[in-house]
Amino acid sequence: MNSAGRATDLLDMSAGTLTKLVASRQVSPVEIVEASLNRIEAINPDLNAFCLVLGDEARAAARAAEAAVMAGHKLGPLHGIPIGIKDLTPTRNHRTTSGSKAYRDYIAPEHAVIAQSLINAGAILVGKTTTPEFAYSGFTYSPLWGITRNPWDRTRTSGGSSGGSGVAVATGCVPLAEGSDMGGSVRIPASCCGITGLKPSLGRIPFTILRSTFETLAHFGPLARSCDDAALFLSAAQGPNEADILSNPQPIAFPPTLACDPRRLKIALSIDLGFYGVDPEVERNTREMADRLRSLGAEVEEVSLGWTFESVLAWDRRWNVYIATHYGHLLDEHRHDLDPEVVRIIEKGNRTSAVEAKRTEFVATDMWRKLSAILSHYDAMICPTLARPMGLAEATDRTSGGFDKEGRYLGTTMTTPFNLVSQCPVLSVPSGFTSGSLPTGLQIVGRRFDDLTVLQVGRLLEESWGETGFPRPPRI
Repeated sequence: MNSAGRATDLLDMSAGTLTKLVASRQVSPVEIVEASLNRIEAINPDLNAFCLVLGDEARAAARAAEAAVMAGHKLGPLHGIPIGIKDLTPTRNHRTTSGSKAYRDYIAPEHAVIAQSLINAGAILVGKTTTPEFAYSGFTYSPLWGITRNPWDRTRTSGGSSGGSGVAVATGCVPLAEGSDMGGSVRIPASCCGITGLKPSLGRIPFTILRSTFETLAHFGPLARSCDDAALFLSAAQGPNEADILSNPQPIAFPPTLACDPRRLKIALSIDLGFYGVDPEVERNTREMADRLRSLGAEVEEVSLGWTFESVLAWDRRWNVYIATHYGHLLDEHRHDLDPEVVRIIEKGNRTSAVEAKRTEFVATDMWRKLSAILSHYDAMICPTLARPMGLAEATDRTSGGFDKEGRYLGTTMTTPFNLVSQCPVLSVPSGFTSGSLPTGLQIVGRRFDDLTVLQVGRLLEESWGETGFPRPPRI
């Protein structure tokens, strides 16, 4: 096989497979990283997955990783694996802009805890992935970096706010990338890009990049091409860590394999969460995934969750206050640099009273009581990730919404409500394709802190696609 063919084969491999090949000296980290950088060079001008590429630094780290293998040193679980880290997350001595012109020259002095954990596990950072300004949107666009496009159809959005990470993984630039999720920002790009994305349970991965460590919307999570790789990422990045008071003190003891007996599983199915108007093709694919689980021996029953549109309004209020709190100070000096939508959100947040913000907890409490009643009888619940196929690349969060004649909400993202009941892990996996060959996604919602079960259910669905797992986008 020629070198180009071997490089393509490497890029198609899982992180777990690559670590075994590195440890057995069959593949060098130098070779993997070089293939990764070449792939980034090929796709980035068209898709805009990376806003910073660390070629020389990554090559030096790969040479050091190779030397450690040859010297027989103990290797970490991600040794020699190229990764992307979102531009929102600080990494030492690198420009970290959060997608904003206001921070275009900011150089982070230290790694965030998650970045340090991944590097300590042997991962090699090849670049920072694009994000909308302050990760505010389900579409990846910013005044600083422009639009990140979808690898299945470049006229479509990659999703957001971890759209750059989603594209980086889907196109094979890296087998793993880090994302953050406060309203679906890992799961939305996973669905749009046809890959796997996990919002872990609250505190599973320490979240230390905000001035407040009491922000219950906030999660870090992996974007990957398989559930095994998502679990590998989670095992390396999970806490606890005293820098985050909300970090979970009981890390998951991962078994040797995610394989499980589907016959022991009881799964609830909700098509609409109680109030969404779901596209017929999305519903078809969701029901197909339920049927796949049934064919494997799992018990799947449709349930009525009974959530209402008030859950969307409650998340919106929380989000407006969050953006205003953390970024409102920039208005005085940088108003004309900021995305106009960010300015609008800040101003809405400034107008929200403390009582209005606190009352969102009443909504979340009602949501939790309804969801917990279901999860007390079922191991997990499945539902769509997005209510309709992904929008155009130039679209915004404000271009969807409204209600149909039956009063069903016509918003796209079915992710935000689960950040209000944030102790529950939620995994997005591919659920099929539309008639226009666009991927759709399925959310798997777990009991509080039961990240392992959602990954096991996801792996069952992944295996149902056959030996090659979930389909991948065409090579560009």
